Amino acid sequence: MCGILGIASTRAISQQQWLDSGSSNIYHRGPDDSGSWYSEDGLVGLAHRRLSIIDLSDNASQPMVDDVSGNAIVFNGEIYNHRQVRQELCEKNYSFKSNSDTEVILKAYLEWGVGCLDRLVGMFAFAIYDCAKKQIFVARDRAGEKPLFIIQSNGELRFASELKALLADRGLKREINTESLDCYLAMGFIPGERCILKGFQKLPPAHALIYDLNRGTCSVWQYWKLPDLDSRMISGQINESELLEELEFLLEQSISQQLVADVPVGVLLSGGVDSSLITALSARSQQKIKTFTVRFPGAGVLDETKHARLIAHHFGTEHIELEAEATSADLLPRLARQFDEPLVDSSMIPTFLVSQMVRQHCAVALGGDGGDELFGGYGHYSRLNWLQKRLGWLPRPLRIIVSKLAASALPLGFAGGNVRTWLQALGSDLKDGLPLIASYFDEVSRIQLFAYQSADWPICAERIEQARIPQAPDLLQRATRMDFTNYLAEDILVKVDRSSMLNSLEVRAPFLDHRLIEFAFQKVPSHLKATDSSKKILLKKLAARVLPKEFDMKRKQGFSIPLNDWLKEGTWRQLFYDVLLDPQCLFDSKMIATLLSGQAKGAGNGERLFGLVLFELWRREYAVTTLR
Repeated sequence: MCGILGIASTRAISQQQWLDSGSSNIYHRGPDDSGSWYSEDGLVGLAHRRLSIIDLSDNASQPMVDDVSGNAIVFNGEIYNHRQVRQELCEKNYSFKSNSDTEVILKAYLEWGVGCLDRLVGMFAFAIYDCAKKQIFVARDRAGEKPLFIIQSNGELRFASELKALLADRGLKREINTESLDCYLAMGFIPGERCILKGFQKLPPAHALIYDLNRGTCSVWQYWKLPDLDSRMISGQINESELLEELEFLLEQSISQQLVADVPVGVLLSGGVDSSLITALSARSQQKIKTFTVRFPGAGVLDETKHARLIAHHFGTEHIELEAEATSADLLPRLARQFDEPLVDSSMIPTFLVSQMVRQHCAVALGGDGGDELFGGYGHYSRLNWLQKRLGWLPRPLRIIVSKLAASALPLGFAGGNVRTWLQALGSDLKDGLPLIASYFDEVSRIQLFAYQSADWPICAERIEQARIPQAPDLLQRATRMDFTNYLAEDILVKVDRSSMLNSLEVRAPFLDHRLIEFAFQKVPSHLKATDSSKKILLKKLAARVLPKEFDMKRKQGFSIPLNDWLKEGTWRQLFYDVLLDPQCLFDSKMIATLLSGQAKGAGNGERLFGLVLFELWRREYAVTTLR
């Protein structure tokens, strides 16, 4: 796990000091070592920050240059099957000077070109300069665990693990992309290749690019996608026992490979189904695996210590219970800087605190991310099934009327919880479409946030989100695929990467082995994922096999903080008021006053306010040009 950045240009690079400054901005991603390299012709520069995980010797330092071809690589991530790929290459008479997975990628590219991507199992973002072809080859892993920002202009391509590395060049403009901001306010994140800043982009998950230095051209393609659901699963031709056996084999294989490291490895044990399964199968591969549970002060019913303790005791792990200190509002500006794009997800706070504490004990930790999206674990999957089953028969024109009435009559944060959201969802096409149930600010409220320029505000988020809805045979398939390619990639994995890497901790996700992903979407039918009354059905059947009988599988505890309680008084409330009522705040003061007033009276707008505050803090941290 590391940080990378680089530049490829059609002309000699004149300002080479930018690379060193950018590397300093991502020191946290790799405090163990750093390096930089320029091609002899001065057209390509690569830099690297190293967090040593595999082969701790200097032989694995980066940028790494191949002795035979002269090709150079910078790489962030882990290739879990690097030993198998190395063996295959050795049989083809390749030799290695290190035991690193970095060198395996470099040699694999020599043998298979861009086709090497098909052989790699892991999380990664890397760039290889092919000096013979004068091309730079850049790729990102299938699920999007490792980030990569890019900017192409004036005959140059620049890329980096974090946006702040690119922004080390003060000459680059920092202007808000208003369409991306509209997406952020609606969805809570910025999807796909879009970026919050004009001119910048993200390389999407499962995509690669080649930049040709001779022509100054850039070609981008998708090298992997989710498979279609097997038609036999749709028609009911399934063998549930065989599915369960394959699931257990794939998950155990993934965990076994991800436990390999040259530094201490642990498991983040929350006490839920996903982390408990990872613990159970980890115990098969290693004796006395380390497990970590963090208790937060005043957690009350959110405290899962006893559930984690049950699993740890049953499997004989070396269990470590950590006690987090009270969280200060002073943490938020630091997180706003770390998250290169703002994110409407207050669980970044406990994610950061867990990473900070676990890093004191190990450098690598396995987490349960991806289990909900792959196997139907979120509560809204059951609610969608219920909605379609109980109300889908109603004529859509009637449902649209109810939806519009809910949007106009019920305020944001309506005390009825998610009533407003689900009433609005009624107007959706439940047969071929998908309700957009995770909207923070709808069209009306976004216009109100920019009342001073509402006539020019680009209401586009709904159109962009609708265009991203995948084609699938049923509502649940569409929902899980949508969450995998959007919410998981642009929220969950971003949150985990930035929070953990700020603490120089590598977090691995066994559920995101692409072979397991393909199994979940190709072979597991919807009725074994979620119904209107059950969730994560097939995964819980596996849990019933391997977890202790006393384990409570009906429990579903989100990773969250009591934000609405924090905003009633104290430093958190003061910070929110100071930021949002500041005259320089981008958002309309009347709309802000309405939101704050409603929150004080019991409305549930804490997460919405968090999103506005984090955006404003982010804008200040990076001195981004305002819209006014």
